[in-house]
Amino acid sequence: MLVNKFHWNKGGSETYYFELGKMLKEHGHDVAYFSMYDEKNIVTGDKEYFVKKFDSSSKNIFKAFNVIYSKNNKEKMIEALNEFKPDIVHVNLFQRQLTYSIIEACIELNIPVVQTAHDLQAVCPASAMLCNGKICSVCLEKSKYNCFKNKCIMNSRIKSLLTSIECSKYKRRNIYNMFNTIIVPSNFSGNMLKKGNISTKICKLSNFVNFDDFSNEKIRDDDYAFYFGRLSIEKGIMNLLMAFSNQPNGKLYIAGTGPEKDKIIDYINANNLNDRVKLLGFLNKDDIVKYISNSSFVVVPSICYDNCPYSVLESLVIGKPIIASRIGGIPELIDDNVNGFLYKFDDVDELSEKINKLFSNKNLRKKFSINSKERAIKNHSKEKYYDELMKIYKEAIGGN
Repeated sequence: MLVNKFHWNKGGSETYYFELGKMLKEHGHDVAYFSMYDEKNIVTGDKEYFVKKFDSSSKNIFKAFNVIYSKNNKEKMIEALNEFKPDIVHVNLFQRQLTYSIIEACIELNIPVVQTAHDLQAVCPASAMLCNGKICSVCLEKSKYNCFKNKCIMNSRIKSLLTSIECSKYKRRNIYNMFNTIIVPSNFSGNMLKKGNISTKICKLSNFVNFDDFSNEKIRDDDYAFYFGRLSIEKGIMNLLMAFSNQPNGKLYIAGTGPEKDKIIDYINANNLNDRVKLLGFLNKDDIVKYISNSSFVVVPSICYDNCPYSVLESLVIGKPIIASRIGGIPELIDDNVNGFLYKFDDVDELSEKINKLFSNKNLRKKFSINSKERAIKNHSKEKYYDELMKIYKEAIGGN
């Protein structure tokens, strides 16, 4: 049984959740899904169990506390487990909407549970170790109520308070130590969990990509750099624009939406970049693949602790050079000066220098492209992932 609080393509966690289900079914496993009801939910054709949608905008304080523990969700999980009878439950994102009550249900029925930790929710109430757009590790070592103090969740006192209470309660009840294994996509995130006193077994297993999704696209080099992702502060999009404006070569295509969009437009207009920077808006997956395939290189300018971003993995599989910030788990995916460039995450001048260097050297881009593809084949195939995942499953089931 695969568990994730969203059952639609919201982000990287959901990409993993659905691709994991497909991979397991390809190998003959019966798969069921447990998630939250939403009008956008994807129909998989497999057994699906949904709890009632959680209203995160509710102003009713009593309903809001359902973010911490839901008796109804626990009952629904028990029903699902008794009906489907899984050998193992694989949990992804569950905090807030599903709550730890569903983990209790698994433990009470003696069903082993593994988790893939897509973020740092276990040690940071805000999940990204960011405070007002800046890296913060205070809650890692001190009280989780610093999140409330600094209004880390959407600048809201009540949301930050509820999340602080939730994170503190999870820590007191040792929720994360109830898992048989926590799978982390990067050594960086594994080390953060250990620093946060998570003592259950932690296994590093970098995310996989279905190569078949990218095999039919022709590869070109159309003299533009490509960014795709959320247009938000933590993704470093403004640093990218500033770096790009400091060098004369090439064009920049930006795909995505988010709160920084108006600021981006203002910057483009103020710096006369309309002929060189193109905002593409939201793109579907097929269009994203085309733009990656036709780009000179991809830029991932995050200023937050990104774990194992699919923007990097998909670019590797297609075979593109990548310029990315040296932060979080990103440096584990890119070999500096081998298949791309790494730079200090807040150094705009260094980023500009790397951009100029790649635009100015087509032979270097070709070399990096070959190396990216080879790295993807070596480290991110679903076959390799499946073999390693089965070892984790079998150990959890056998040890239960």
